[in-house]
Amino acid sequence: MNHIKSIKGTHDILPEESRKWQNLESIIKDTCAKFGYQEIRTPIFEDTNLFLRSVGEETDIVSKEMYTWEDKDGTSLTLRPELTASVARSYIQNNLGGKSPIQRLYYIGPLFRRERPQKGRQRQFHQFGIEAFGSSHPEQEAEIIALAWHILLKSGLENNTKLYLNSIGSKDCRIKYRDALKKFIRPHLNKLSKPSLQRFETNPLRILDTKNKDEQMLLKGAPKISNYYSNSDFEHFESVKHFLETMHIPYTINSALVRGLDYYTKTVFEFTSETLGAQNALIGGGRYDGLIETLGAKSTPGVGFAAGMERFLIAMTDLDKKENRFKPDIYFICIDEKGLPIILQIANQLRSNGYKAIFDPLRRSMKAQLREANKSGARYALILGENEMNNDSIIFKDLNDSTQKNVLQTNVINFFDNLTN
Repeated sequence: MNHIKSIKGTHDILPEESRKWQNLESIIKDTCAKFGYQEIRTPIFEDTNLFLRSVGEETDIVSKEMYTWEDKDGTSLTLRPELTASVARSYIQNNLGGKSPIQRLYYIGPLFRRERPQKGRQRQFHQFGIEAFGSSHPEQEAEIIALAWHILLKSGLENNTKLYLNSIGSKDCRIKYRDALKKFIRPHLNKLSKPSLQRFETNPLRILDTKNKDEQMLLKGAPKISNYYSNSDFEHFESVKHFLETMHIPYTINSALVRGLDYYTKTVFEFTSETLGAQNALIGGGRYDGLIETLGAKSTPGVGFAAGMERFLIAMTDLDKKENRFKPDIYFICIDEKGLPIILQIANQLRSNGYKAIFDPLRRSMKAQLREANKSGARYALILGENEMNNDSIIFKDLNDSTQKNVLQTNVINFFDNLTN
């Protein structure tokens, strides 16, 4: 009989791995709270039009990768391929801007894209991200980047990552630059790959992001978008850089860093990790002042970033170390099954007082239970046999040095409190 297996591009997060996810989620939530960001949770599926209007019909995500189906009432629905559009939809629908002029939001959740599975990229994957609505000023970008930097610091990744920064200017700046870029590329169209040829017609700025080595060489002589900044664009970007320098956040200017969608404007940034290989993007973000207007609401400035959690966890080598796996403080060993109620009661009291305590539910021999206690990584063992039950005591054993002593069952909590203080 063939066993049913998980769908291609999906994977189970098993208990040992789940611990790493919980650590990362705690870092994200704690850091966001310190910056005043609150969690938002949106539905896993949305009206397909949301992504057609926000992500764009010509993008690979919409044209090739979305999981879309027709509901019984004829509505086209899509499993969300990204979360910024969903958060923007919720911002509009729930009039969050009317409740406060600044909305600081973060999310953690699963996304779905039908693409070729590879390291750190699955068809069901997870992202965390930040969205800040309401401010058009450069300090908002600085705050967002600082938040990302603090998450990296807490994750132990600051030495393995680089921040790349650019400005794609205002809408008028981009229109002029797009024309100049097309004029530069047009004589070399016969040297472009098929994807870049398509982008030449629909979104030429995205050619700058090519991974094709020959195209990268060709683009070295391309005009720079910085030559087309307005005074306002220039001053805005200079302020962002100044704020980052004030906070001692290192960055490198990358003039090839762009965002292809029209609603992006001014600052764009990306954190990359040398541990991820060729696909090295860890966090990507930028200012998207035109997004809310694209979705039919009043124009509202916004800044945000997103990060793939699977890729983030690959880079978090410190959390992969053995010492970060789950370890109980105390392992209970029960030699006589009549002692199980006593074990369960004491274990529950210890947990209520903040200790991690587990016991062996297989009723194995004392030797087997001691072996499992050592394997679990527990520091201490509490052993209950017939003699201990008769005199209302329990054996305390330090698994590091094998010293042991008898402790009254009624005094176990005080004993451990004194031991750990």
